[in-house]
Amino acid sequence: MNDKCIEFDAITPDEKGNTFFFKGDHLWKGFSGPAELSNNIFNELDDSHHLGHVDAAFRMHHQDDLNVHDHIYFFLDDKVFSYYNYTLEQGYPVEIQQEFPGVPSHLDAAVECPKGECITDSVLFFKGNEIYSFDIKTKSVKKKVWAHLPNCTSAFRWLEHYYCFHGYNFTRFHHVSGDVTGTYPKDARNYFMRCGEGFGHGDGARRQRCSEVKLNAITTDDKGRSYAFQDAMYIRLDTHRDGSHHFPISRLWKEISVVVDAVFNYGDNMYIIQGDQVYIYKSAVHYTLIEGYPKPLKEELGIDGPVDAAFLCPNQHIVNVIQGQKMYDIDLAATPRAVKMERPIPFPEIDAGFCDADGVKVFIGPEYYSYQSPMILAMGKIKPAPQKISPEKFGCEK
Repeated sequence: MNDKCIEFDAITPDEKGNTFFFKGDHLWKGFSGPAELSNNIFNELDDSHHLGHVDAAFRMHHQDDLNVHDHIYFFLDDKVFSYYNYTLEQGYPVEIQQEFPGVPSHLDAAVECPKGECITDSVLFFKGNEIYSFDIKTKSVKKKVWAHLPNCTSAFRWLEHYYCFHGYNFTRFHHVSGDVTGTYPKDARNYFMRCGEGFGHGDGARRQRCSEVKLNAITTDDKGRSYAFQDAMYIRLDTHRDGSHHFPISRLWKEISVVVDAVFNYGDNMYIIQGDQVYIYKSAVHYTLIEGYPKPLKEELGIDGPVDAAFLCPNQHIVNVIQGQKMYDIDLAATPRAVKMERPIPFPEIDAGFCDADGVKVFIGPEYYSYQSPMILAMGKIKPAPQKISPEKFGCEK
């Protein structure tokens, strides 16, 4: 059982963000590494109940009830097991119908669907081409038929996208409609696991060293999603449990395919500045370009591009735009928008800027400087000690 590149029975993350791939009585922990017996980690799965495999598994997302949130649920025949911290919860296993009324036995796959992606915290259960959408709070279930989707032997939610695994392949689908967009199926060996030479997520590549990081922009949207932009790629900074991964910017912002100059958020809108143009996206489950954009930066913000950085502090409506050694304050609540104030900063050039409840961070290469506010950044005569970009935050190697 050393071949990880097989058809999996189930895939699920745990409460710490480790991803488990199950096949027969074995599992793999993470996207690479050797197989081990499932009962080495989930003891009761095999020792007490002599289970040779699991049908489906998912990690519960339901923050309204901490008794179930982040628990792992395993399904076998007509039984369900609930684990937390690799320990079987008291009273389990129970019949599936007792815990999830209306959901059939002998499932093929299951995947969580948090509120904001689904209308409520939900679980999608798969059996053939039938999908059972289970509302965790009301325990109601809606049955759908997604005949166009392959029969999923396992399903996985990763970085707000949903994947159906079948054989060596996977298909990404929309969690509400089941629609498939793009070219699928794709070979899972090229994306999700290391299978040997020539295959695997990041096969043959090393992670970027922290000393090599040079950001173009960094921002957090109104949903709490944080992004760092570097070259034509981005990385999510708030999903440590799912690992640190670089993706093309066009994956989320379809109209952006090259390097961005600055990014900031105002309300539920994300502003992406590129040269003398600005793109404004509506921040929902997915980002949607607002009709009529891109527009000239001069028309939208009253300033000529290009710019080096832009940031907005929490609960403010003044965006601070940096060009060279000058910082311009622009009132986003004013009509028309125009430069309200111009101030020098103590850096000849910066790569990116960011402001949160802790203050302003100015990024230059692999280092950043912290200030309590934009005003202190502009008035400061002595630079604070630089801090290093860290592996914990940016997923780079020391």
